[in-house]
Amino acid sequence: MPSGWSLIRLGTVLVYLFMFAPVAVVILLAFNASQFGAFPMEGLSLRWFAALWENDAIVRAFETSLLLGLLTAVISTTLGVLASLAMVRYDFPGKNLIAAALIAPILVPEVVLAVALLLFLGAIGVPKSFPLLLAGHVIFTLPFVILVVQARLVGVKREYEEAAMSLGAGPVETFFQITLPLILPAVLAGALFAFTISFDDITGTLFWKPGGVETVPTQIFAMLRNSISPEINALGAVMIVITVAVPLLGAALARWLSARGRTG
Repeated sequence: MPSGWSLIRLGTVLVYLFMFAPVAVVILLAFNASQFGAFPMEGLSLRWFAALWENDAIVRAFETSLLLGLLTAVISTTLGVLASLAMVRYDFPGKNLIAAALIAPILVPEVVLAVALLLFLGAIGVPKSFPLLLAGHVIFTLPFVILVVQARLVGVKREYEEAAMSLGAGPVETFFQITLPLILPAVLAGALFAFTISFDDITGTLFWKPGGVETVPTQIFAMLRNSISPEINALGAVMIVITVAVPLLGAALARWLSARGRTG
């Protein structure tokens, strides 16, 4: 008779297989030499990755996704750090209400948020555009940055900043010389969160993007509506590598910075 823990382990393994087996299949079929994405594979080839590079629509989608992700990361991180400083270091009227409003986009389903923002801007006569798409991504990613940076900032003692200011440093100099180095791992982690979420987003992007502008996820969606091409598997494999590698590199960098800060 299997024990309860054995059943839990078995259930966990089955859940992980259910989640990651399709991902493994996509990666395998990306290297299939045949133009028909099916098993058994007829051989290994990089032809579909080469086809991606020669596809102008996919290249433009990658350029748009990278630009959108980088801008989202920069804006969300900047606003997130400033908001976190205000929430942790200062007391002011309506602080709790503002804090709840900043975190609210996480609690609202993204499709509801996307439709609400689209209807609101349509009511005031703002057309779809790249700035609208960027604003939507910033609204959706900002709470993640705030939560990560706040968690780090709470652990930074106020006495460090007060000591710097007592020695003649101004608030701005204190921030860049004392506070920012101490919270830098969290800032980088928040920026990577924002970039990854923006790069992968499709729900909000479908509502906010203007005509003629495609990101990688929406390009995959458009290709699936027309036909199932082996290029989709290659594009999916590239997306998987990027969205897995970026957080792993960020985590390694954050650990290195933390270790350097402890030994420095």
